[in-house]
Amino acid sequence: MAVNIKGKLLPLPILQGGMGIGVSLDRLAGAVAACGGMGTISTAVGGFAEPDFTSDPRGANLRALARQVRRAKELAHGAGLVAINAMVATSQYADSVRTALKAGVDAVVCGAGLPKDLPAIAREVPESDAALAPVVSSGRAAGLICRLWDRHYETAPDFVVLEGPLAGGHLGFSKEEAREAQAGRPVSLSALLQDVLNALAPFRDKYQRDIPVFVAGGVKDGAEMARYMREGAAGAQFATRFIATEECDASDAYKQRLLDARPEDVAIVQSPVGMPGRALRSPLIQRVETGTQPAVERCMKCLSVCDWKTAPYCISKALIAAVRGDWENGLFFCGAGAGSVNARSTVGEQMEQIMNEWRAAQ
Repeated sequence: MAVNIKGKLLPLPILQGGMGIGVSLDRLAGAVAACGGMGTISTAVGGFAEPDFTSDPRGANLRALARQVRRAKELAHGAGLVAINAMVATSQYADSVRTALKAGVDAVVCGAGLPKDLPAIAREVPESDAALAPVVSSGRAAGLICRLWDRHYETAPDFVVLEGPLAGGHLGFSKEEAREAQAGRPVSLSALLQDVLNALAPFRDKYQRDIPVFVAGGVKDGAEMARYMREGAAGAQFATRFIATEECDASDAYKQRLLDARPEDVAIVQSPVGMPGRALRSPLIQRVETGTQPAVERCMKCLSVCDWKTAPYCISKALIAAVRGDWENGLFFCGAGAGSVNARSTVGEQMEQIMNEWRAAQ
């Protein structure tokens, strides 16, 4: 059951997905790791609560990230692993990776773009032995990253997160594919898994080591995790189900919005990142859909791919509003199964439930 990731054992085959802004920070990541899973801190504008965030957002983000990594590691008590999720599309992507590596993070997971230069960034911190992993949505993407890393850095990913079209947050699928998935006609995660495993096979052979694949996006429970593991996955990543836990870093108001959500409240939205996303249909999303959302007045330059003059809304401002529970102005990212989360719990209870479901399915 334990998974070997770059020489470190992950006792339980469970990853907690990174959720930003501020939804998965040190408390949630540390609690998941303490239970034997991999807890993940989102690096997206993690310094929003720092007193000097308005005057020095870049410095505040990196300072907060270093503290969050160290604190999550303390909370983990050496049981599981602590990771960061760094979005390639953010302007502080490389600096965030360097900062987390210097703080002693166990793994770096990168999505929202292809992390072509991640091995080069990691080698700037030679004292770190962190595992490096891309988030992919297809075998084609997995193969492309492997070829780039093999050609330029003579290495391959230490593990891979395969995210299907039912995931929350930013998606590596078109709006149409995401809507089809929401309507009950999803791209088969099993088929995607086989494509990714096939794409990784030549690099597993070349480097004579396993490249574990964790499936994500719409994995409902431990029973489904067991099925994907029988098909070749090393485990699964869960995110939305951890939001309503006591240890989640989001506000109680955010958690309550998730608990109150029905399946029909989940919408496919357009993000300034340039990718579709999945979120609750808050008043902000309704204003965007009807063209009544006010223009962006100030840019924090958080994204390298965002033109604030034409962006439908400021994603950082919207996500900060959400994590503080501002329903009127917040962007509440969530997975397709948000409507099935209907009770408060703890991380320990969630981890135990997943593993009990997994055992029952053996």
